[in-house]
Amino acid sequence: MTDYSRLAKDGLWSNNMVFAQMLALCPVMAVTATATNGLGMGLATLFVLVGANLIISSIRHLISQAIRIPVYIVIIATLVTLTDMLINAFAYELYKVLGLFIALIVVNCAILGRAEAFASKNTVWTSFVDSVMMGIGLTWALVAIGGFREILGSGTLFANADLLLGERFGFLEITLIPDYPGFLILLLPPGGFIAVGFLLVLKRWIDRKVETRAQKATPAADPQEA
Repeated sequence: MTDYSRLAKDGLWSNNMVFAQMLALCPVMAVTATATNGLGMGLATLFVLVGANLIISSIRHLISQAIRIPVYIVIIATLVTLTDMLINAFAYELYKVLGLFIALIVVNCAILGRAEAFASKNTVWTSFVDSVMMGIGLTWALVAIGGFREILGSGTLFANADLLLGERFGFLEITLIPDYPGFLILLLPPGGFIAVGFLLVLKRWIDRKVETRAQKATPAADPQEA
């Protein structure tokens, strides 16, 4: 029986694509200058990941092992093209910001790796749950990195939310530090490495605390019983 809670925990935290597997680092470094950019790229990748897992899991018994990788790439490329066209049509301002990096989702090893390691070996429903959890995990990681860089780099949060959600969501823009001069390096690609480094340390610290608390909560075995 599939442990769906385990799939959720792995996708959102324990086996997070960015903070555990260290995958998808190209968009992490390039487009997460703001939380909105991270959210847009995360949602685009989530759409492709879910679609690819569903299709590949559905036809996994029909794909020859000799040509499975080219087939996976064609499926992913088709979904990325569709995603690129949809963003261009309905969120053009965001499309101009994300630009080439939408097309580069095709070569995102996280998507191809999940198709090969999971979708090709599991049922449609299980693959769907796994892809949703992994996609949400990637999305929150990109938003966290973008938020970290935006807050320390310009003193705002979701400053360009209207690019993704429309003008009616302009209220999401928050100025956290008025008259903040800015920290330019965090808004440039090297700032991605800085943000990932600090957030990795935070995640490892939280994991260590949880592990230590779990060990203290587990009663020690009685030596006489052993």
